[in-house]
Amino acid sequence: MASLPLLPDSESPPKLVGIARLAAAGESLREGHNVEYFTLGTRSLLNRVVSQRNLPFTWAINPYRGCEFACKYCYARYTHEFMELRDGIEFERKIFVKQHAAELLRRELKRVKRGEEIAIGTATDPYQPAERRFEVTRAILEELAKHSGFEIGIVTKSNLITRDAEILRRIGENNRIFVNVTVTTVDVELARKLEPRAPRADLRLETVRQLNLAGVDAGVICAPVLPEITDRPRDLEALVKAAGEAGAKYIFANPLFLKPCSAAVFLPFLAEHFPTLVANYKKRYESHAFLPKGYAQRLSLLMKALRRKYGIGGEFARRSQRAHAGREAKEQLDLF
Repeated sequence: MASLPLLPDSESPPKLVGIARLAAAGESLREGHNVEYFTLGTRSLLNRVVSQRNLPFTWAINPYRGCEFACKYCYARYTHEFMELRDGIEFERKIFVKQHAAELLRRELKRVKRGEEIAIGTATDPYQPAERRFEVTRAILEELAKHSGFEIGIVTKSNLITRDAEILRRIGENNRIFVNVTVTTVDVELARKLEPRAPRADLRLETVRQLNLAGVDAGVICAPVLPEITDRPRDLEALVKAAGEAGAKYIFANPLFLKPCSAAVFLPFLAEHFPTLVANYKKRYESHAFLPKGYAQRLSLLMKALRRKYGIGGEFARRSQRAHAGREAKEQLDLF
């Protein structure tokens, strides 16, 4: 059985409740390459989004807690703190696999009204390496394929999603579904630094092509955009051009959202790879997790011009940007 680290004898261990208690009781499934997998009992899979930020989706599903892709900028690291796992690195090394997902979803879909959107992968990637073995996301999709009238959005960095192209197509016969494939840069060396265990950008763009060929609407999200690292106009243009060549139905971008728990991992990364930027980032984010609105507005105008130049846009761009707006720029406390 997996357990949390023991405290010295002189200290009384805190009483664990809720998700922390369930996590501590999780059964270890496998360990290797500095990553451990644990079972996670859960009472609910489908979670209503309650936020003052006017988010475009009503419900959220995250098949896993934690994410092995280890993206240096990841905003969701703090979600492990709910389980009393407060070292930000544990988010990428202790992956919790939700149990009985399809059964829970079957029961809970009765709560969803026609037209309400379900977002899959709001905090952790539903097609991270754990999915190859445990197939929790696949089970969820198989259940959704039995229903109609829903609007479903999926966010992923993984080409593994092409495994489920036929299921996604079946879902689309009676529901509205679209897949957002995240690509932050087409610079291979830079991507490997930023997202050390995520699939290469060319594999993700090929995923966009294959999904659209299979009849599943797919586009690209560039999120987060990192100031002075990935936000140069020529670099964003290279990405938009590549997305257009891959047949993306849409592409849009959101700037970096940096919470303190994420900064604890991201700033040391900057110090190692981009030391001249550390002071600037500390100044920009020392009192706010968000950049000024002016930055986002300039980014939006640039992306609009690039979409027009490379012929990407239309109804899918508008709908999907609403669906994903602010994923890198919102509180996620209620998305599990």
